[in-house]
Amino acid sequence: MTSNSVAKSTFRGPVEKSEQDLILVLDFGSQTAQLIARRVRDQNTFCQMVRYNLSSERIKELNPKGIILSGGPASVYGEDAPHPDPEIFNLGIPVLGICYGMQVSCLNQGSEVSSVSSREFGKTGCTVLNDSGLFANIPKDLTVWMSHGDQVEGLNENYHSLAQTKTCPIAAVKHDTKEIYGLQFHPEVTHTEFGGQLLANFVNNICGCKGTWKISSLIEREIEEIRELVGDNQVICGLSGGVDSSVVAALLSQAIGSQLSCIFVDNGLLRKGEAEEVEARFTSHFKTDLHVVDASDLFLSELKGVSDPQEKRTIIGRLFIEVFQKEAELIPNAHFLAQGTLYPDVIESGANPDGPASTIKKHHNVGGLPEVLGFELIEPLRDLFKDEVRKMGIELGLPDHLVWRHPFPGPGLAVRFLGDIKADQLDTLRDADAILIEELHAADLYNDIQQAFAVLLPVQSVGVMGDDRTYENTIAIRAVQTDDFMTADWYQFPHDVLGRISTRIINEVHGINRVVYDISSKPPATIEWE
Repeated sequence: MTSNSVAKSTFRGPVEKSEQDLILVLDFGSQTAQLIARRVRDQNTFCQMVRYNLSSERIKELNPKGIILSGGPASVYGEDAPHPDPEIFNLGIPVLGICYGMQVSCLNQGSEVSSVSSREFGKTGCTVLNDSGLFANIPKDLTVWMSHGDQVEGLNENYHSLAQTKTCPIAAVKHDTKEIYGLQFHPEVTHTEFGGQLLANFVNNICGCKGTWKISSLIEREIEEIRELVGDNQVICGLSGGVDSSVVAALLSQAIGSQLSCIFVDNGLLRKGEAEEVEARFTSHFKTDLHVVDASDLFLSELKGVSDPQEKRTIIGRLFIEVFQKEAELIPNAHFLAQGTLYPDVIESGANPDGPASTIKKHHNVGGLPEVLGFELIEPLRDLFKDEVRKMGIELGLPDHLVWRHPFPGPGLAVRFLGDIKADQLDTLRDADAILIEELHAADLYNDIQQAFAVLLPVQSVGVMGDDRTYENTIAIRAVQTDDFMTADWYQFPHDVLGRISTRIINEVHGINRVVYDISSKPPATIEWE
């Protein structure tokens, strides 16, 4: 390991593999663009998001079977409206425009788009006018999800309408001589009936994709690539206890066996029993060279008196790098660092040169590692969504309870302990959280909820226990349902289950006399509290 090496990713992504069928999603700023990619992958076809103005020359190099233009917040006739390279419509590659994508493609081909008074937002009845091609095996009448104030009104003579609503006579279109299609509604959202079938018709029937992109074959290919890349060197993997890093470790264990060393940093901010569970799993089941570093005293001492959540994150990130690097220096011949970077992390960080240009947020594991670490990065999950990672975990033999475990934030309980962290009260939060999870499993509700956890609030209130007055802390319960974690609805618990959770926490967790339930959706709230 050399101090002047650059931390860079050397692991190739499937988009560069010519043998794979590929669909490109040109992103015009839609909140559901990632969802389009996910729905296409449901057809066992690899799909990648790229920026809306990717050149036709680069698209030809990538050799996709089809192109999908996403929705977006702009108006096509606006001064700064985003437009694709017009040559993409002359490549002979099928194009499907969705909402804004339909409008911009129709405008490019000579149709008219204008603002209308009868805007459509939400569920809308739609009538199919042509039940072949894009609408094959789709009922004549269906409910679709609309979200537009502009629409195509004057069709070019080379286009014809495929569907209509009461206020939108051109709800879907097809070009007569080119494989250019458009949908004013959003087939990628679950609110649109038969949306998956519509995308399947485009991907499989129109684009001719064979559906050969599968997790099982992906594992085989990545194992082969990892072995070729690593050679005789040692690889270090940072374990967090979550599914992403666990899947990376399991994949590397199968690929290179004893050449893998894992480092698990106990920062004192883990869930109840987490350190013990990770140690047992990766020393007994996977027989991994596991280095467990108990740095809890260091983390908690530096966090003392810190209440600002961003400052907490900064301190935790800095200390993790310091502790990790110190332990990594003890591992001989370590040349590579493996990380559980996922595709949404890459998209949101703007780390893909072909991807959407705007950075939504910075991820610690996407370009966030300092160069002084001196490793080359292996990121075998960087082209996968979360549910695909879980499928890979099952294929690799990870236990179900780990694969389907709810997400846990990088800073751990630090962002679920509002205010100044007090070491003695962390056990209070752990115990309350453990009771919540136990009751979800007991009621067979855990897998119906995508994320559930307890939050310790900096709020004390008056209570009565026995004949004594109490003035103790408050626990908030958070539980949400979501398809993509970009939006989320609070979970409507059966009242008896919620009652048992509250009763057990108050009776069994010292220092708690009140439990509240968070019924905020995302947006406007976030899933985590900090």
